[in-house]
Amino acid sequence: MKELLESLPPEEKGLLRESDLPRKPTPMLAVLSDKVFSDPGWVFERKLDGERVMAVASEGRVGLRSRNGKDVSTSYPEVVEALRGAVEAGAEVVLDGEIVAFSGSITSFARLQRRMRVRNLEEARESDVAVYYYLFDLLHLGGFDLSDLPLRARKSLLKEAVTFADPLRFTPHRNEEGEAMHREACRKGWEGVMAKEADSPYRRTRSRSWLKLKCVNRQELVIGGFTEPGGRRTGFGALLVGYYEDGGKTLRYAGKVGTGVDEETLQRVSRLLRARERRTPPFSKADVPDLPREEVHWVTPNLVGQFGFTEWTEAGKLRHPRFLGLRRDKDPEDVEREEPRSGAAGREPA
Repeated sequence: MKELLESLPPEEKGLLRESDLPRKPTPMLAVLSDKVFSDPGWVFERKLDGERVMAVASEGRVGLRSRNGKDVSTSYPEVVEALRGAVEAGAEVVLDGEIVAFSGSITSFARLQRRMRVRNLEEARESDVAVYYYLFDLLHLGGFDLSDLPLRARKSLLKEAVTFADPLRFTPHRNEEGEAMHREACRKGWEGVMAKEADSPYRRTRSRSWLKLKCVNRQELVIGGFTEPGGRRTGFGALLVGYYEDGGKTLRYAGKVGTGVDEETLQRVSRLLRARERRTPPFSKADVPDLPREEVHWVTPNLVGQFGFTEWTEAGKLRHPRFLGLRRDKDPEDVEREEPRSGAAGREPA
């Protein structure tokens, strides 16, 4: 590993910082943008619909951490085992990537749910849901923090530091041709494209150096209640969902979601909801007039789901929403309404 760092040009070597291995690394997060662009100073990757996972490896030990720091190693033992053999023995590395499952050629968060809720290694190994770990960044190598290196340099080191074979995959990217890649992504039914400033450092916060250029609308939302099922349906009728404002203090109501769930999901999520029932609505008092009038069960708002929808209405509600699955990698108070922003970090893209 040391020879990889020695091969860097002098100006990049000067950006290396000696550092202890972080056990719970914090990821860099992207900003949603409504401007699709091409720019020679940017690289473009396929946006994957999975679980963001950071891997920490040291002296043959490997741990997988979700976006909010939870240990998810038990869900993906084949990834842990693959990383043990793919990184030089004894080396210290921190990797960033996305674990996905496929439905045909499309990454499917709904299918990945079956692995995300696994709680023991034997069940995970026997699962018929194959997963793959798409790696796109390298943050720590051999006692050095690489965060200040340009993205292109980190990607080059990543290719050399890891031996790639399934289930480990290097995330390919295109240089500058963002518009063409976005058209291809939407034509193929992908979620969208990630645009990343090629010379940007890795900043452990949300940054406009990374942009999400989506083909479909998806939003993480907090579940604050549910309605009784009607007809032959069991479990629950619809989920009542919202997002936080004021730094996690005010939960705003975003509407009802009753589609996108099969019988198994209805039963599993219903059990989780009924264990969280409370007497009063968790939503803002300003939203009370919009809340359903039928029989409603309020719940403590500590479950986060992922939802697809066509658009936000002028009243701030989801249009044609559907439930995609529960998320374990985001704290409820961090769930805010994603507003697309134009432009990029520091300058407008060409």
